[in-house]
Amino acid sequence: MSDFDGRRVVVTGVGLVSPLGVGTEPTWEGILQGRSGVGPITRFDASDYACRIAAEVEGFDPADYIEPKEIKKVDLFCHYGVAASQMALEESGFLDSDFDGDRVGAIVGAGMGGLPLIERTHKVLLERGPSRISPFFIPGLIINMVAGLLSIRYGFRGPNSATVTACTSGLHAVGDAFRQIQLGFADAMVAGGTEAIIAPLAVGGFTSMKALSLRNDEPQKASRPWDRDRDGFVVGDGAGILVLEERKRALQRGAPVYAEIVGYGMSADGYHISAPHPEGVGAELVMRNALADAGIAGQEIGYINAHGTSTTLGDAAEVKAIKRVFGEHAYKLAVSSTKSSTGHLMGAAGGLESGILALSLRHQLLPPTLNLDNPGEGCDLDFVPHTARPADLRYGLTNSFGFGGTNGALIMAAAGD
Repeated sequence: MSDFDGRRVVVTGVGLVSPLGVGTEPTWEGILQGRSGVGPITRFDASDYACRIAAEVEGFDPADYIEPKEIKKVDLFCHYGVAASQMALEESGFLDSDFDGDRVGAIVGAGMGGLPLIERTHKVLLERGPSRISPFFIPGLIINMVAGLLSIRYGFRGPNSATVTACTSGLHAVGDAFRQIQLGFADAMVAGGTEAIIAPLAVGGFTSMKALSLRNDEPQKASRPWDRDRDGFVVGDGAGILVLEERKRALQRGAPVYAEIVGYGMSADGYHISAPHPEGVGAELVMRNALADAGIAGQEIGYINAHGTSTTLGDAAEVKAIKRVFGEHAYKLAVSSTKSSTGHLMGAAGGLESGILALSLRHQLLPPTLNLDNPGEGCDLDFVPHTARPADLRYGLTNSFGFGGTNGALIMAAAGD
């Protein structure tokens, strides 16, 4: 173990690209205002699909963040990831500081990467032949390219990687980056998740699994975690990126501190390729692991930004896990799902929701769960229904769970201790 073990890690920048807006402020304000980013699919003709709704990013221009000649070299998930990273770095003021590029790294995950680019290129192959395939096809779709682009753009030569753990990718990226700093392998990291898969194959595939909401006539009411009428999740696009720094360094340069990361847990369900364990066994274990890593008691957690996707099985399993981990305190803490507002950003969800947790702790506000009109069976916790509210938060936790039964949990503390 490194001699640096135990170094404290803080969040100094948050960059969000979401269906609620391009930027951290519009996304956060949209959540607090109770807006939904879900609407009819416009990326492709979905008229023949059972599911015709999604949470798309509107008003995004990659030319605002990437050189025009570079835009076509990589797929949209890369555009989102680079844009959110730039936002986070600018908010943190990190690039204006005196940093050693050898001690700065990037870990940015995605669940499926450049799926739309694969679809487009396959069409080119069939219609025009293999000689017309772009030489940028492969580098443009691989998931580690966002971290690579950040390294190239900013001279970050430290730890460079990508997590590919389905819907836990973004959280695992933040957690793994936290470890790199904590253990002394880096002084700062750019980390999170990005995704852009609102495309025929993805929507068709998730629909065939009966995973998506079919509330096509009421898209803004489709994502309804813990409600008895929930019928599946809503796929979304976007990115959530955080700048993490060793605390002493951040304070010395006068960086804004959103929150401190104090615990990180990982686990597996060991149960099914896509369904959660019905009793939330893996979810329980991952939260216990994060609490043990943080060295705090469950009673100290005041808020959980839940995975809460709006699926019948998943929502119920997470609630069961929360009740077993926190006991009577489960009824005293607040639990909400911001996927009710943003949709499910898949591999980017954990990055987005880590950023939202940091904002919640910084502003001492609880994001609401939209569309929770009639809680389902067993869903009897304080889910912050409909309306955001102030709180006195010291510690918060966020969960992410993915296909294959992979789980992640992250605990943050309010800045100031």
